[in-house]
Amino acid sequence: MNHINHVRPAAVAGLFYPADASQLHGWLKQALGTTNTTAENDDKNLIPRALIAPHAGYIYSGGTAAKAFRLWAQASDQIKTVVVMGPAHRVGFYGMSTVDFDELETPLGNLKLATDLRDRLMSAFPYLRFHNAANEPEHSLEVMFPFIKELLPDAKVLPLLNGSISAEEVKDVLASLWQEDGVYFVISSDLSHFHPYAEAQAIDAETADMIESGQWQTLDGEHACGYKSIQGLLAMSEDVSLRVESIERVNSGDTAGSKNSVVGYGSWAIYQETEQKQ
Repeated sequence: MNHINHVRPAAVAGLFYPADASQLHGWLKQALGTTNTTAENDDKNLIPRALIAPHAGYIYSGGTAAKAFRLWAQASDQIKTVVVMGPAHRVGFYGMSTVDFDELETPLGNLKLATDLRDRLMSAFPYLRFHNAANEPEHSLEVMFPFIKELLPDAKVLPLLNGSISAEEVKDVLASLWQEDGVYFVISSDLSHFHPYAEAQAIDAETADMIESGQWQTLDGEHACGYKSIQGLLAMSEDVSLRVESIERVNSGDTAGSKNSVVGYGSWAIYQETEQKQ
């Protein structure tokens, strides 16, 4: 029997991405067109366990996000659940939040929420709680949903929104989920905000170096709005062997805006190496 919170309505369809299903499908099909051939290999270590991708409107950052999601194009057998984690932009709160819906609306059809995994996680981490009001207007997670629905239509999704939280708390949640078979991750973050073009390029190059060299402790909100999620993910390298590969780095001055004041976007693939750290 359906309850009142059955489906989380899409909040930014028609604003950040097309609300029309055929238009959205057409855009995604074109953006995701070049699949990654190594993903067809049966070795699941060749499929990134996590993606870092930007969450602006598709005309600005959708191409950069698509280049990351392409790496999952042949991975529907392996990827059963996608954890989407990003920062809260509209409502402030402490800790981490999720929603008590069963499904997430997209123009391409609803995604099922990983309710069992969500409920187990909430029992284990007291700073994770339901906060529908924070999630209701938020775009940082939602812009990832159409990519997932297009590529992995049967995958379940677990949305996790970060408020005021420590990197260690994020790491603990991600490390718990990392042990689950078939669970993969999208870390949602843009890079620098509202600097002139050349200045933004310099800041974003610095951010990329921090991410790729494992110096995540120095990340802050000036470098990436979703820095807490990135920090929590990369902090797991203390326990799990991770390899970070850069995919693309651009800004809105390259894609669909003025160069006077730009927002930076980057995408990375994070692979789990076969050997485990002792």
